[in-house]
Amino acid sequence: MPLKKEDSSVFDNFELRLNEQSKKFLRETAKWTFILSILGFILIGLFLLIAIFFIVMYAALNENVSPLVASGMSVEFVAIVYFVLAVLYFFPVMYLYRFSRRMKSALLEKSTDGLTRAFSSLKSHYKFIGILVLSLVGLYALVFVFAIIAGAAGI
Repeated sequence: MPLKKEDSSVFDNFELRLNEQSKKFLRETAKWTFILSILGFILIGLFLLIAIFFIVMYAALNENVSPLVASGMSVEFVAIVYFVLAVLYFFPVMYLYRFSRRMKSALLEKSTDGLTRAFSSLKSHYKFIGILVLSLVGLYALVFVFAIIAGAAGI
């Protein structure tokens, strides 16, 4: 039987308690998310280095000698793509890092507020990833539709 709005006051004083196994799982999750976030920050650094490399390579090489120009891509475009990827990847990695640090702190201090802040960071991480994935699926759908239209017009 579903709860009515009036019945929600029953849960106002409800307090969730974590048993030792749940705390163990959360500690382990915090460790793994910390490792993944550090690897993410390293990857962001590599993306930025690659972007800088392409900018420097463009300045050093004659435009006609560049292997990217022969393939039809400009060096600036590749550098911008890597820079945008680094910026996009920064936010979910930062939220994951915040979750790991806040969860570790909340479990050590036995802080409900700290636990809430940790889960808020995890929610932000998944919200960002969800919006990014939905945006990419929409973009792929548009590309697919335009490819079909272009293919039909070329026949």
